[in-house]
Amino acid sequence: MPDLFHRYQLGDLMLPNRVVMAPMSRVRAAVGGLATPSMATHYAQRATAGLIVTEGVQPSLIGQSNPGTPGLHTDEQVAAWQQVTDAVHTNGGRIFAQIMHGGRVSHPETTGLQPIGPSAVPGVGDVFTPTGPKPMQTPRALATAEVPEHAQAYAQAARRAVDAGFDGVELHGANGYLISQFLSSNANLRTDRYGGSVTNRIRFAVEAVSATVQAIGGARTGIRLSPGGPFWGVEETEVHALYTELLTELSGLGLAYVHLEATTDEEVLVALRHAWPGTLIMNPGFPMGPKQTDRADADHWLGKGADLISFGRAFLANPDLVERLRTGLPMAPVDTDTYYQGGDAGYLTYSAYQHAA
Repeated sequence: MPDLFHRYQLGDLMLPNRVVMAPMSRVRAAVGGLATPSMATHYAQRATAGLIVTEGVQPSLIGQSNPGTPGLHTDEQVAAWQQVTDAVHTNGGRIFAQIMHGGRVSHPETTGLQPIGPSAVPGVGDVFTPTGPKPMQTPRALATAEVPEHAQAYAQAARRAVDAGFDGVELHGANGYLISQFLSSNANLRTDRYGGSVTNRIRFAVEAVSATVQAIGGARTGIRLSPGGPFWGVEETEVHALYTELLTELSGLGLAYVHLEATTDEEVLVALRHAWPGTLIMNPGFPMGPKQTDRADADHWLGKGADLISFGRAFLANPDLVERLRTGLPMAPVDTDTYYQGGDAGYLTYSAYQHAA
């Protein structure tokens, strides 16, 4: 079984360990979706990870889900991200940008635009807006001719990510956002070539990934998936068949990795590991579930065939997480009240382990 602290060749990158910092929304961007000096410090503090994947970055204004999130669709945003990638690389790290199109998980108060989706079916729950949480509105269903431009939005953002100094990108195909909505059997009620059968429901994901690979190369492209995940009211039928066919279609594109969340039965996840011939990142913790991923979870999934293990909340309060995992040091608790409040508290104020004198 591979060791969590063994090196790993990921595309053109040699990772010093198999610990990945998972993408997590922090909503600390400046007006205009600009990255900030605090964001540069936050990611640089965690550069000992084998790989960092950023918070979700919108590829277009209509793709923005929450206020306070960063973008990669203007020249100013590209320039702002360069301070982040420079800081991480100066500290010896490697960083991918997660490209996240919210689709129906958005609100006109945030973007000034009516959200879009595969069908005119609203999500379930409240979404953040500049004036507080509000129920999601019914999205405008995309016309068939419009769908490719939103697939291309991922590729356009990927080009900008490379210009900003990122080592690659991860498409957010999980957690009820746009790609996940197309995969869904209840958010996607289309009767054209993007809806209905498993083959049609995976088409948007395949087109978005293919466009990104064409733009920046497969070795710099990954995708995150949450098989069977019930986020924002999304449901999926035929989970095993859906994701097996998706991974089969993606297998010829030379991707850097597939990143799976533990959102379905372990038996299905192990079967998907066998269906995917390339690098697999496994996130063992159910998103926002009661248990944070620990060393035992990591070793379990390495034993099941995962190549890399992503840690989410554990990285928030423990910028030196790799060393704590390596030496068995205790983990600092995370302050959930500071997740989305903005500012540097609960963002830059966590420190490395303080050894007794």
